[in-house]
Amino acid sequence: MSTTETGRKPSVLFVCVHNAGRSQMAAAYLTTLSGGAVEVRSAGSEPAEAVNPAAVAAMAEEGIDLSAEIPKVLTVDAVRESDVVITMGCGDACPVFPGKRYEDWKLDDPAGQGIEAVRPIRDDIKNRIQALIADLTPIR
Repeated sequence: MSTTETGRKPSVLFVCVHNAGRSQMAAAYLTTLSGGAVEVRSAGSEPAEAVNPAAVAAMAEEGIDLSAEIPKVLTVDAVRESDVVITMGCGDACPVFPGKRYEDWKLDDPAGQGIEAVRPIRDDIKNRIQALIADLTPIR
């Protein structure tokens, strides 16, 4: 993993409305697959009370435990402190700061879905995370 111009590791913020499914899965994958080489945050514009049980079950199939995660509210500081901000259907709720890299990932919302519907969303997120890690990693 490369470090930013300041010598610290890169930081990524995942934002969705409820911070209960997509952003939680993305954050868990990035933390796990990067081996901790990226500072990872996730938040929601309207956080839910708990992480989606189907998302927890789908990630457990991958050996990743989301059961202790708690949805967090999106703050201006979280955006300001992140190098990359990836939104997942949060609309205009995410503040924009100059110099940040923004991506909007079009993903189905797992809210109210069973695990069969969540698995393809999970797999799409994993593929995107692998590409993001490759993008954040310098060619050797």
